[in-house]
Amino acid sequence: MDKEYKTVLNEAACEMEEKKSRFIATVKPVSDEAEAVAHINALKSKYWDATHNVYAYSIGGNNIVQRYSDAGEPSGTAGLPMLEVIKRMNVKNLVVVVTRYFGGTLLGAAGLIRAYGKSAALGIEEAGIVTKKLCKEVSVIVEYTLFGRLQSILISKGYTIKDIIYEQDVEIIVFVYVDDVEGFTDTVIEATNAKAIIQIGDQSYITLDLEGKLIL
Repeated sequence: MDKEYKTVLNEAACEMEEKKSRFIATVKPVSDEAEAVAHINALKSKYWDATHNVYAYSIGGNNIVQRYSDAGEPSGTAGLPMLEVIKRMNVKNLVVVVTRYFGGTLLGAAGLIRAYGKSAALGIEEAGIVTKKLCKEVSVIVEYTLFGRLQSILISKGYTIKDIIYEQDVEIIVFVYVDDVEGFTDTVIEATNAKAIIQIGDQSYITLDLEGKLIL
């Protein structure tokens, strides 16, 4: 299991034209290869009249899977450049399909490589690059007199606060990176003179934008 990786936020599509050929890039986040293949087949059905439906995908985790198909284009001019774009942009757990409607003008090998690569990159950008981070959800309960100091310290250290609940005491719910739970606990104990109640919950992936802000 990857503890941190980049992927795309949404399914998205964008279109570009190169020498009258239409290139439609469709990008989707996926969790496994079966989901990627199902999406490719769905687009093949949707764009049944297209000249080519080229694809590439990368699935992370314990067993990395990276596949592509030129779908009838000259070998190495379509699917492989798309996979190279995925690698260069350092994203995974996504599938990219570029549909081409031939416009009557041959692009040549170099032109095809540029067109498919550019189309894939535009599609990935349109889908929105995000970071997935494996975290524990940690609850910290403190008295009101300790809350302000603790909150300031957590913010200064870059911790992601999910929620703050104001009741008899204050409960701060924080997403803590799985490798930093011990360090987080030490920080809270020091900041509150061991007067906080710390409860460590389940782990899950959180989604952060490129500026590190939480996307709920």
